Amino acid sequence: MYNIAVVIDEKCVAKKGCRLCIMYCPEADCILLDTTKMVARVVMDVCKGCELCKVVCDAAKHQAIEMLAVGADGKLLAKQGESAGLGQAYAG
Repeated sequence: MYNIAVVIDEKCVAKKGCRLCIMYCPEADCILLDTTKMVARVVMDVCKGCELCKVVCDAAKHQAIEMLAVGADGKLLAKQGESAGLGQAYAG
């Protein structure tokens, strides 16, 4: 189990010009702008769970990104608020 970033559409203010998460993400093409909804969208297969996007979003007081756990099967866990423990992604 490991964590990935998930954008909460209702809280994302990309339509107002905010693109902080996209700009600060260290992974290329990990967070993209969904031009139909005008919100940020995280590509699950690319996200490494570094939480930098969450840090900059929270610093801007938007709080539109949360970290959710992904199971061993690669699917997002249904429980909101559940996240992997530190280093759990590397447990053997």
